[in-house]
Amino acid sequence: MVGLIGTRVERNEDPELLTVGGSYVDDLAPEGALHVTFVRSTMAHARITVDTSDATSADGVVGVFTAADLGLEPFPPDMPLLNQSMLRTHLATDTVRFVGEPVAAVVTTDRAAGVDAAELVVIDYDPLPAVIDPKTAADADPVFPDAGTNVVFQLPFQKPDDDPMDACDVRVSLSFRNQRLAPCPLEPRSTAASWDGERLTQWSTTQGAHGTRDAVARHTGLDPAAVRIICPDVGGGFGAKNGGYPEDIVVGMLAMRLGQPVRWAETRTESMLGLVHGRGQDFEATLGGDAEGNISVYRLHITQDGGGYPAIGSVLPFITGQMATGVYDIPTVQFSATSVITNTVPMGAYRGAGRPEAAAAIERMVDLYAAEIGMDPAEVRRRNAWPDEAFPLTTSAGANMDSGAYSTVLDRALAEAGYDGLRAEQAERRANGDGPLLGIGMSLYVEITNPMSNEEFGSITVHPDGSATVLTGSSAHGQGHHTSFAMIASDVTGIPFDRIEVRHGDTDEVPRGGGTGGSKSLQVGGSAVRGASLDAVERGRQLAADLLEANPDDITLDTTTGRFHVAGTPTVDVGWAEVAAKAIEETEDDVPGLRTEHDFQPGGATFPFGAHIAVVEVDPDLGEVSLVRHVAVDDAGTIVNPMLVDGQVHGGLAQGIAQALIEEFVYDADGNPLTSNFMDYGIPAASELPAFDRVPNVTPTPHNPLGAKGIGESGTIGATPAVQNAVVDALSHLGIRHVDIPTTPERVWRALSQG
Repeated sequence: MVGLIGTRVERNEDPELLTVGGSYVDDLAPEGALHVTFVRSTMAHARITVDTSDATSADGVVGVFTAADLGLEPFPPDMPLLNQSMLRTHLATDTVRFVGEPVAAVVTTDRAAGVDAAELVVIDYDPLPAVIDPKTAADADPVFPDAGTNVVFQLPFQKPDDDPMDACDVRVSLSFRNQRLAPCPLEPRSTAASWDGERLTQWSTTQGAHGTRDAVARHTGLDPAAVRIICPDVGGGFGAKNGGYPEDIVVGMLAMRLGQPVRWAETRTESMLGLVHGRGQDFEATLGGDAEGNISVYRLHITQDGGGYPAIGSVLPFITGQMATGVYDIPTVQFSATSVITNTVPMGAYRGAGRPEAAAAIERMVDLYAAEIGMDPAEVRRRNAWPDEAFPLTTSAGANMDSGAYSTVLDRALAEAGYDGLRAEQAERRANGDGPLLGIGMSLYVEITNPMSNEEFGSITVHPDGSATVLTGSSAHGQGHHTSFAMIASDVTGIPFDRIEVRHGDTDEVPRGGGTGGSKSLQVGGSAVRGASLDAVERGRQLAADLLEANPDDITLDTTTGRFHVAGTPTVDVGWAEVAAKAIEETEDDVPGLRTEHDFQPGGATFPFGAHIAVVEVDPDLGEVSLVRHVAVDDAGTIVNPMLVDGQVHGGLAQGIAQALIEEFVYDADGNPLTSNFMDYGIPAASELPAFDRVPNVTPTPHNPLGAKGIGESGTIGATPAVQNAVVDALSHLGIRHVDIPTTPERVWRALSQG
């Protein structure tokens, strides 16, 4: 491709976001909409009775509604793989199962009145034992008595009679964790709904308008055609804003029940306790091989914390297992997983969704293995990584990988970091006992994007003034979709980039779509826009042929000017404006110009990869860790816009590093959340992170015409194990083999004290 593709084009979304401030759901709620305030459980596990009588008569109250008032019925998990006897209602009925679970909805004329009235709803709690630790949950009393178990989902492993692990000369084992995180999007959730007697219109903070529409329709009993979802600007999602939350459904039902517009916006604490959490895996791992650094067997068992109700987070061990071996040619993988219910916030798909956990596990074990045999961790990685010529390939864990260059990115990262010099400096510091402890950590990772090989919709309409409108079924929440999709359409059609508007998120305007998740938007959404643009060019050639009185086969499009002409006669031409006007003449419907649409089905999932080097300093007296440098070589195939890719990597690095150093959602033994706001939950500021050294690398995929892989989650996946390995490396000469994440000063200090 020629033109804009591969160039640094500034985001066309930003001027409005930085000046006017964008248009979010809470800005767009219908005038005069009633306000909803949810009354939430303050206990992790209890039988309840609810008394709303005092709240009903409070000032400004239009109504107070429980599950019984709205006729809410219990429903099983959406995913058939999950235990279908673990039922939920959108408002708790007789039992609550986590702090923050919605119990009642108070509808008022203004927001302040709702807060006051909610305090008057009386919930009588009869406490039940709280199941908090996932490692003991399988043997605890069932949180769902009818289910008879706390096990939600299992991937069993039968140990063979002749276990290849027994033949390994070197074996290292470790029990460790990948802690629970809160997604913390800058914009908390909000939703607003309006009912006209026949159709429900709902504004939703979501990553996919069509999926949210289908969920709202299913739970309200409406036909999907009777539901319109509008998704405006969204201030971050990270996998957690996938629509269909209890609050979304209840707000829609209340609008239908009351015949008035209704709105709701959550507080930050509500977001921390209502938005799904992520990660939450405990690992039991063993890695086996020989003393020369050749790894042959990997055994990994995962206990997945599913939270109070089974959701997509409970099946993510399936993806963790698929990616268990990472970049390495390990002949035998022995994987098993058990997902369990605990009395905590339900688990969802947080940035990376199963892949960061897989990378964290194998990369920690490879470092442990290298330490055991006394070999440099970079050499162990190089020795075991799949060679470039092996692709495409299928791993022993069942991942069908498209393309890779693992040793290349490792060598580039080591060179950029000045690895040999860092090791020399580390040796000198240790010999002299000078300054803070220096640690160098690395990760060599691979992930899977668009793991279900979902398709996506795209269309383009060229208007009689020569401008164009692109529609996409993908959904933006900060990634720069509008810029990248306009670049692709401009590259194909020659229509100037600044004359192409990209729109998304209205189910009445965009006929179908898969939304955003799994880093799939560019590879499938961009390919759909490209396909629609190519179809528009072909239709334009036909129309231009009529205007120029020539054979369509002789018509060519000059993409540098956006004008059609007869091959060899460029001086006689027509532009998109004339072609679009001609299309209107020939069209019987009300399409305002030349419109084409395309559904793109990819050839398979793609596998981005990369290498990260982290350099840390550790204060041996205080245990404080400072990240002083981070080098990232991330390969996402063809790069459409390097500026957007840099932004995605930088954001991912910040989240991945934060998990390694400070982030953790914590409960006490009774299920009370201890980190339910930004005073207690650690998220980094820009001032706490170094400038990142990003080194691009390009290995295209054959699975889409752009050659693009996903990039939105890569930084998150590679950063966490690199930083954790760096912290352990800084302490390794003191006999410390492992420190769990987050590597907080207290945790590091305790490791040093017990060292």
